[in-house]
Amino acid sequence: MKLHQLSLFLENRPGHLLNACRTLANAGINVETMALSDTEQFGILRILVKEWERAKKVFEDKGIWVKVTEVIAAKTPNRPGGLADLLEQVAKIGLNVEYMYGFDSMVLNSALLVLRFDDPDKALRLLTENGVEIVGESELFQNK
Repeated sequence: MKLHQLSLFLENRPGHLLNACRTLANAGINVETMALSDTEQFGILRILVKEWERAKKVFEDKGIWVKVTEVIAAKTPNRPGGLADLLEQVAKIGLNVEYMYGFDSMVLNSALLVLRFDDPDKALRLLTENGVEIVGESELFQNK
């Protein structure tokens, strides 16, 4: 139950983030969650959308470079210590987190942590074996 995340490399200039978001809006594609990180010259916009293949094509047709990455979304209680408890499980089984971002899902009534590992298949197997509740695309995008 891996998710397909789109990563866009955007110049760190006014309007580039807007252009990416407007491109999705004009295509009628809703963003479930996103994270933006930056350096001096460019930003990386990471997004989860239901129709990731169509979104990828829409971006490419507009000349926006996009990369598809497999990530894992894990449920965690939305309470003090929920994140620490999940990360304790991750550390206990020896997984290294490359990056992560979180959001609250009203549909799932839970906080979700989106995690990127160097080996998503191994991470998925180990997390599942150790009782971490993983969310797939059908569950994440239900009712969308």
